[in-house]
Formats: sequence, structure tokens, C-alpha cells
Amino acid sequence: MLEYQINAISKAGGVALSRAKKEIAIPFDTAAESGTLLPNPAELFLTSFAACILKNVERYSVKLKIPYTKAEISVHGTRQDVPPAMVSVDYELTIYSDAEARKVDLLYRNIKKFGTIYNTVAASCEVSGKMVQK
Repeated sequence: MLEYQINAISKAGGVALSRAKKEIAIPFDTAAESGTLLPNPAELFLTSFAACILKNVERYSVKLKIPYTKAEISVHGTRQDVPPAMVSVDYELTIYSDAEARKVDLLYRNIKKFGTIYNTVAASCEVSGKMVQK
């Protein structure tokens, strides 16, 4: 089993930092009223989902020998108020590749099947999305 550890600190006024055992800390917003400068916890949640997908694009494109020049993802989440929870996540993944469509489809199946954060989110709320090849 893999284990992960982060440490976070928040100062009065709503600015926080999260640090994994890496060189760069990630700032985020903890203010009572969401600010415009830093991502809030819900946006960090969606960022984690996007990061999982993009990391798996890289991982499985290498394993499956599927060349690509870049990948982009847009993620939308819907939150309910009572009880507070994310109820749905929708995304569109765009991959720029001249690989055969069947290979890109295999890549997409692997991304969904083996994504740690993807599967965790899918177990807790509705996830829908698609991949577009350009």
C-alpha cells in the first residue's frame, strides 16, 4: 500500500499553505468568504481530480506507446448545501494526439480504471465526462 502525508497551516484571515514532502507549498483560501486570489477547498478537490487524470494520461501514454503533445481538462463540480457535499463532477479531457482512435480509447479506459482519485470521487458522487481527441 502507498501512503501519503501532507501538512497544512492556516493563518487568521484565511490564507493557508499545504506542503507534501516536496519543494513547493500549495497556497489555498480558508477565508470565511471566498476570495478571488487563491483556490478554495472545493476547487482544490476538483484540481486533485484533474491532476489524477492528467498524471494518468502521462503514465498510460508511455505504457501504451501513445504519443501526444498535450492534454487539457476542464472540470465542473456541483455542491449541495444540506448536507454539504459534492454531488457531481463533470469533465472534458482533450488529448492532442495523432494516434489511432482505438489506442486513444484504450488510453481513456485505463485512465478511468486505474485513477486513484478518479475512483475515490466516483465512489462518493456522480462522475461523468468524455475525452476528445484533436
